Amino acid sequence: MVQAVSNTFSREDWQKGYESLRTEQAYWIDDIEGQIPVELEGTLFRNGPGQLDINGEKYGHPFDGDGMICAIAFKDGKAHFTNQFVKTPEFLAEKKAGKILYRGVFGTQKAGGWLSNIFDLRNKNVANTNVVYQGGKLLALWEAAHPYAINPKSLDTVGLEDFDGQLAKGQVFTAHPRRDDRTGDLWGFGVQPGPKSTISIYQVTADGKLSTESQVKVSGFCFLHDFAYTPNYRIFMQNPVSFKPLPFMLGLATAGECIELKPNSPSQFLLIDRQGNLQTIETDPCFVFHHCNAYEQGDVIIVDSVCYPDYPKLEPNTDFREIDFDKVIAGQLWRFEINPQLGTVKRELILERSCEFPVVHPRCMGQKYRYAYIGAIAKESGNAPLQAIAKVDLETGKQEFHSFAPRGFISEPIFVPYDRNPDSAEDQGWVLTLIFNAEHNRSDLVILDAQNITGKPIATLHLKHHVPYGLHGSFTQEVF
Repeated sequence: MVQAVSNTFSREDWQKGYESLRTEQAYWIDDIEGQIPVELEGTLFRNGPGQLDINGEKYGHPFDGDGMICAIAFKDGKAHFTNQFVKTPEFLAEKKAGKILYRGVFGTQKAGGWLSNIFDLRNKNVANTNVVYQGGKLLALWEAAHPYAINPKSLDTVGLEDFDGQLAKGQVFTAHPRRDDRTGDLWGFGVQPGPKSTISIYQVTADGKLSTESQVKVSGFCFLHDFAYTPNYRIFMQNPVSFKPLPFMLGLATAGECIELKPNSPSQFLLIDRQGNLQTIETDPCFVFHHCNAYEQGDVIIVDSVCYPDYPKLEPNTDFREIDFDKVIAGQLWRFEINPQLGTVKRELILERSCEFPVVHPRCMGQKYRYAYIGAIAKESGNAPLQAIAKVDLETGKQEFHSFAPRGFISEPIFVPYDRNPDSAEDQGWVLTLIFNAEHNRSDLVILDAQNITGKPIATLHLKHHVPYGLHGSFTQEVF
C-alpha cells in the first residue's frame, strides 16, 4: 500500500526552516503525542548548520552554516533535549566581530567584493555535517578538516581531534564514516585533492584508536563525500568533475562554484581492496553524494546509491532560499552490479521518486540486506523538498511512504533496532526523524514503527523551538 500524499507545499513554509537558531537549551521534552517506547534507550545525535547568518548577514549556502549538535536522550519512556554550537575559533571570532570574516566553501563570500576575498584561501571548519560517538568520544565531522571532539554529556566543545597524533596536520577525516556492526570498528577516509588526489583509508577501533589501512593515488580531482563499504572493498564513485581554481584564488567565486562537470565523461567506480590495490571501472555519467549500502555476492559487488544524472552546480550570486524546484536535478536510488573480474557495471533503477539520505539496519552495513529507508518528496514525480520517509523492499520492490506534507519537512531518517539479537527481523525497529513543522514553527522528533511505516507515529515529540534543516546524525545505546 502506498500512502496518499500531497502534491503541494508552501515555499514560505519551507523557507522558515532556514532561520538560524540562536539559543542553546537543555530541557525535558514534555509535549508528546503517543508514547515513547520504554525499550528505546540511548541518545540520538544530530548535526547541521544551526547558524545561517550573522546579524542578518546571510551565508550564501546552508552548507556554510556553523555546526550545531542536538542530542535527544531516551530512557524509561522519557526524552531530554540538548543543543550547542561547535565552538570553533572561527565561530567565536565571527560572533565577536558580529560579521562574516571567512569565505565559505559553497557559497559565502566576505563583504566587499573580490578585493576582500582575493587570495584568502583559508578553510573555515564549520564542523556541521555529521556527528558520531566512537571510543568514548563524540566527534563533530566536516570532510575538509580534522573532527572536533565534543563532550557527549554537556555538548561542550573540547577541541580538534587528531587521534593521539595519528591524524597528521593537514590530513582530513570524512564526514561520512561507516561502522562495521560486527567488530565495532569505524571506517572512514580522507582526500587530499590535486592533479593526482590521494585517498587515505582510516580505521578507528571500538576503543577510539585510529590507523591508516592504505593510501591510494587517483588520477584527477576527487570530489568525494561518501563511500560504500564491504568486508573486502572500500568503494568510491569518482564523479566526472573538474576544479578550476583561478576564480577562487582571485576572489571571484567560492571553491564549490569552481567545480564543473566534465561533459560526456564517464563516471568511475574506484574499488580499493584491503591491501590498497586500486581498480577503476567506468560507468555511465552520473553524480553521487550518498551511497545506501554495498555487499558482495559471489564475484559481483552490489552498490546501491542515490544517483543524479548531472552535477547540481552551484551558481554564484544566487539565493538558495529562492530555488526553483522544477529546475532542480532529482536524485534517484539506483543499483549497480559491478563485476571486477570482467570490469563491467550494470545498473537498475530502484526508486524513481526524487530522494536522498538513505539508511539501513546497522547490522546490514556492508552485508546483503532487504530494506532501505530514505527521505523522499511527497509527490510521485518532479522535484520538491523532502517531505516523506520511504521504505523500500529490495527483494519484492514494494515501496511504502509516510508523508508529512504539506507542512512538514523531513531530515535524514535513522534506523534504531529493537534489540541486538542477530536473528530478529531486519525491519524490527524504529525509524527516527526530525521534522520541521511549519504550522507551529517548531521541530518534532517522530518515532515510526519500521514494520508499519505508513501507520500513525508511535510518538511525536514536540520541541519548544525549531531546529534548522540538518545533515547527518547517529544513534548510540549510551544514554547521555
